[in-house]
Amino acid sequence: MKLPPRPLPRTLLPLFVFVLAGLALSCSAEQARPTDASAEREKLSELIAQADQLYAQRESVERAREAVAVIRRARFADTGNYESAWKLAKFNYYLGEHEKDEKLRAEAFREGIAAGEAAVRVGPNKPEGHFWLGANLGGRARLQGPLYALASVPDIRKEMEAVIKIDESFQAGSAYLALGQIDLELPEIMGGNRERAVENLEKGLRFGEQNAMLRLRLAEAYLDVKRPVDARRQLDAIFKLKPSPDYLPEYKQTEAAARALLEKRF
Repeated sequence: MKLPPRPLPRTLLPLFVFVLAGLALSCSAEQARPTDASAEREKLSELIAQADQLYAQRESVERAREAVAVIRRARFADTGNYESAWKLAKFNYYLGEHEKDEKLRAEAFREGIAAGEAAVRVGPNKPEGHFWLGANLGGRARLQGPLYALASVPDIRKEMEAVIKIDESFQAGSAYLALGQIDLELPEIMGGNRERAVENLEKGLRFGEQNAMLRLRLAEAYLDVKRPVDARRQLDAIFKLKPSPDYLPEYKQTEAAARALLEKRF
């Protein structure tokens, strides 16, 4: 004879109900997580887009500061996000180059270096982190003087060589520009080499015909190695460029420097 099912003991009923409620909450949480993650990604994207818009107005240093503040929020929102890390390094580099106060410049380069290092950890096989880490190392070195610059050169070279290995065309040959600039700025007694500067800058020119700063540095290098005709050709090319709207502030500064060099040396 089949016996009827035994009811659960009264002492187990609350526990059974609690377990069922827990399972229901767990399922509800599982369903909510994708939505929460999507919202976080959307917020992060909005912060990055806002920072980009501010950075586009960087001719005003105040807007550049605001861009750094916003991209810093994006970085804190997701410390594993590669884009916010390298952009924090990039934006800080611009601040470091354009702030008037030396302390603020040093702080910008310091944060830029930390952000660049974070970007390299997250994306070791991508060029942006290496490039902006190297750029900030170079900015801090110039700020702190020749002896510090000399100590920083191996690290800067390492980052720029990493960029070249990953993508030598990155930012119109800008890693070659950085290597050439090292050899132009360092005295020869401290390891600077004008011929090597020419070599690296000419390599960069293969990818940087529209890179006004690269052409300016190449003109300076040609003058240092007694090639004035080639130098003049590079300066003339700068004045004929149609600058990208994305790099208009940098082009304006470079064009002014090129005109000053032209008046001084020709």
